[in-house]
Amino acid sequence: MILPPLSLYVHFPWCVAKCPYCDFNSHALRDALPESQYLEALERDLAFQSVQVGTRSILSVFLGGGTPSLFSADAVARVLAAARRHLNIAADAEVTLEANPGTVERGRFAEYRAAGINRVSLGGQSFDARQLQALGRIHSPLETQRAAAELHACGLANFNIDLMYALPGQDVAAALSDIEQALALAPAHLSHYQLTIEAGTALAANPPALPSDDGAAQILEACQRRLSAAHFARYEISAYARAGFECRHNLNYWRFGDYLGVGAGAHGKISLGMDAGIVRTVQWREPRRYMSAAPVAQSRCRVAARDLPFEFMLNALRLVEGFEIEVFAARTGLPWHAVAADVEGLVRRGLIEVNGRRCRATAQGLSFLNDVLLAFLPESAATTELSAMSTAS
Repeated sequence: MILPPLSLYVHFPWCVAKCPYCDFNSHALRDALPESQYLEALERDLAFQSVQVGTRSILSVFLGGGTPSLFSADAVARVLAAARRHLNIAADAEVTLEANPGTVERGRFAEYRAAGINRVSLGGQSFDARQLQALGRIHSPLETQRAAAELHACGLANFNIDLMYALPGQDVAAALSDIEQALALAPAHLSHYQLTIEAGTALAANPPALPSDDGAAQILEACQRRLSAAHFARYEISAYARAGFECRHNLNYWRFGDYLGVGAGAHGKISLGMDAGIVRTVQWREPRRYMSAAPVAQSRCRVAARDLPFEFMLNALRLVEGFEIEVFAARTGLPWHAVAADVEGLVRRGLIEVNGRRCRATAQGLSFLNDVLLAFLPESAATTELSAMSTAS
């Protein structure tokens, strides 16, 4: 097995408030932010986990959450400095910070850039104030607009805007209005996600009326046409970018690359070679437990060979371009015939196409990706596992 590219994910678990649709590891901040204590735990975690990757080059760093922009620029600089002490961060690494427009003080983006951030992901979600209120967001459309203007002003033009569609009562015109207002801010990248109601969230306890499946499909089709006309190419199910601005960090996930997961609740995937296989790591989820336990992970386990086809396809088939057949063997250590029969069955159903040595989901397959992935799920695994894994990072 040839070791794949390697990334670093650092999780910051706190938010001002927990959004009712969110099922990620985020916690409403009740007291003062324990910035210093958390940074100390991150530094211990980085030092401990660096041993398993040695001198392998890190191609991207992603500071996600939660709301990393609750932390000061000095804190971000400290985390990045610790990463460089313990890891071989490439000189041209993409370094992304997730930011909530409602938590970034005026002038902070220039400070983040000075700290080493070269890409930002703004959680805009919508430009409709009523929808933002329904989604539990703490920012206004104007704050997203001001944040984008400040990003341009400080030279951080490589930024993403997150948008959600199929919101309560939303029609095609309203969704297109969100797209137009996002495009007006000249981002380099747009993430366009359908609102889904996840079990265990506040929204699941009191679900709103959402557009029908047909209505959501009409919204998506109209938005895709508009984004294409604006030269934003769809390269993954929910990701669109101007040429050359695809997210390198997320591409590494989708190509079944490796990543260290540092921080409360962070997940990692590390390939250890042909004999040792692939290891999954999970850090302690609850921030106080993590800060007291780091660097000891909650779990560390080898991925069983029977699970690798599903895990690979879960990621690689999200990409519009799909993957080269040789990559499957290179990233999993398994021969192609381990999945060939399943792929052939999906080809006959019109859900996958194989052209030469490239395999990818068809347009229909992308629309029904969960059905495609079921073909690779081990028979003993419950369908609920598919639902849980499809929402990961």
